[in-house]
Amino acid sequence: MKIRIPSFVASLVVLTCFAACSSMNSSIPSNLATVSQVDLDRYMGTWRVIAYVPNFIEDGKVDTTDTYAARADGKMDNIYGFRKKSFDAPHKQWHGTAWVTNTRTRAEWKVRLLWPFTSDYLILELDPDYRWAVVASNKGKLLWVLARERTLPDSVYEDLIGRINRRGLDGTRLVKTPLQAP
Repeated sequence: MKIRIPSFVASLVVLTCFAACSSMNSSIPSNLATVSQVDLDRYMGTWRVIAYVPNFIEDGKVDTTDTYAARADGKMDNIYGFRKKSFDAPHKQWHGTAWVTNTRTRAEWKVRLLWPFTSDYLILELDPDYRWAVVASNKGKLLWVLARERTLPDSVYEDLIGRINRRGLDGTRLVKTPLQAP
């Protein structure tokens, strides 16, 4: 038995698919514009999570880090390190993968910590000396302030909050991560 689909239904399905594809390829909103260029070799290494917008994945985590290492296949290993609730707790790691989605700037990535789920990783702000960065995900609903060291001077942190707020994102939602003293 042959099933016949009315032509208007088929046309509606095709138009819906085109609309979905075009919205997936839409440009990033201006408040999520990334830095113009990232030197991936300089970005690799360990970043301390100085502050973040609270989310279920990071709830109760302390002394958190994100470590990136280039791989031969062009992707990056992403290791999320943390302790649960206490500096005395065992250090744990989640191993994921990251890859660049904008090869022109190298400031837009995808990150996968748990297959098959991915999240965007947008480098919004980056210190010229790669000492700190501001990263966004989930259309700016999630934000992180990262640094190479365990602390940032208060003046630098406040400047970054100001930059976040000037983008129309809410920097007041950020909470500082408890980080173990060096």
